[in-house]
Amino acid sequence: MLVTTLIIGIALLGGLVTNRVIRARKSADDGESPSVTDLISPLETFAVLMLAFVIVVAAESYGEAEDGASAEAEVVDHFFETAEYLPEPFRRELQAGAVCYTRAVHEFEWKALADGQSAKEPSVWSSGFRDTFKQIPERDGVFEILVQADTDRSVARSTRIAEADPSIPDIVFWFMALALALTIAAYAYSLPKRKAGFHILAVVLLSALFASSLALVKDIDTPFGGLVRIEPTQMEKTENDITEDFTKAYGPDRLPCDDRGLPVAAR
Repeated sequence: MLVTTLIIGIALLGGLVTNRVIRARKSADDGESPSVTDLISPLETFAVLMLAFVIVVAAESYGEAEDGASAEAEVVDHFFETAEYLPEPFRRELQAGAVCYTRAVHEFEWKALADGQSAKEPSVWSSGFRDTFKQIPERDGVFEILVQADTDRSVARSTRIAEADPSIPDIVFWFMALALALTIAAYAYSLPKRKAGFHILAVVLLSALFASSLALVKDIDTPFGGLVRIEPTQMEKTENDITEDFTKAYGPDRLPCDDRGLPVAAR
């Protein structure tokens, strides 16, 4: 965001310099030409509308990413609980896979999301779900619920990964930044030449507001990597809950993965 802040700062400085040095005095025969304010108003409206549009798009993407992460954690918890109604060894295999899946998502994929990427580690366990499904001899109602839960988990994960990428194209973002910069430059240019201290302060504050808005847009458009990034709180809670349940049922040494969700030798 240093670049966008620099652009706004240059626009402000350029407008002030132009106001003081280059702007010619009005001559008596200028006539009734449009005032600077008349010229600024359409530009101001356009820039503000662009900013509002981009903020809405970024906020919607952030919300969808948050919803996807929350839904995924809830579905995995439901998947674990539903697997309780299966006979052994399918019950233990699916529940162990669910625990390892949450660990892999928490440990590996959340870090990859900051760069708009996915991780291969969780896919090891989601593929294991389907392998176990093929071995279940009786396809009753519980089986159908499990398959649907796994589908919902896959959809939620795909949503989370998709929303990790910025939703605002670079060309749109920089076009908006340029419009805001031109607005600031025009404001600075139109300042009165004398006793303009208050006006300069107002334009500086407006510049800071625009620069902060650009920074906010860029931040929330990368929902897993910005200052207001989405944390794996829900997934971590599910991980702790189902790990505790699994440990009570089978003991602490029956999981096929380590604390990070990486496969270990068969136990």
